[in-house]
Amino acid sequence: METLSASLPPLSSRRVIPGFGLSLGITLSYLGLVVLLPLAALLLSAMDIPADKFWSLASDPRTLTAFRLSFGLALLAAAINWLLGLLIAWVLVRYRFPGRALLDAAIDLPFALPTAVAGIALATVYAPSGWIGQWLAQVGIQIAFNPAGILLALIFVGLPFVVRTVQPVMRDLPIEREEAAISLGAGRWTVFWRVLLPAVLPASITGMALAFARAIGEYGSVIFIAGNMPMVSEIVPLLIVVRLEQFDFAGANALALMMLLTSLLLLMAINALQRRYSGGATHG
Repeated sequence: METLSASLPPLSSRRVIPGFGLSLGITLSYLGLVVLLPLAALLLSAMDIPADKFWSLASDPRTLTAFRLSFGLALLAAAINWLLGLLIAWVLVRYRFPGRALLDAAIDLPFALPTAVAGIALATVYAPSGWIGQWLAQVGIQIAFNPAGILLALIFVGLPFVVRTVQPVMRDLPIEREEAAISLGAGRWTVFWRVLLPAVLPASITGMALAFARAIGEYGSVIFIAGNMPMVSEIVPLLIVVRLEQFDFAGANALALMMLLTSLLLLMAINALQRRYSGGATHG
């Protein structure tokens, strides 16, 4: 018995699931080649830019306007998708109605459509001469070729992330909890805010973070409906492409690095918020 115990590896090194070393090696190799190495190359290329040129580019009014537009509208679109995604997921999970399967499948269309096709479709509908845009133009409302068009495109591409993240969690919630709250006299809004929302809040914040991350880097669907006017409707990805077309590779790398760092900080803040509410939900 003592010989057998001596031949066994220490308890801390034994694992229930074998293959940890191989799995970890594949994981780190994949992340290194696909994610970390390109980001490191971007960082190293941006470090060659003189500090005065980097600061001049970062403080340029056109750059600042593009950053405010990109990140501000991405956050607003993610917040709108958070609310609409909760509502749509609730309807799809809790109700049965004709055409429900078709509506459920339509949620994934922004995943399947090329972004350029989505942009052309939105411009066709909401341009001043479009199907809906022509009626809005008569009352002085213009969506296409304005920041409002960018917001619409970002909502379009980000909505499935919230719905598909919340939907499985909401499906696993027993409907008896909502029925019990209603039987005790709670109204629909009370049931939503006090019973349903606390249970799905961590998942909804995850979906909101994914929608925000998707909106930050969106390009194809935006350029067809934004108008792309500097200081008005020009987003950071488009500004990076403009720099590349002008063979200003240093400027494009600097803009990409600023966008990367800003996105990373905002996503870390959202993830911290998600962990806080996840911990609170688990404790509760």
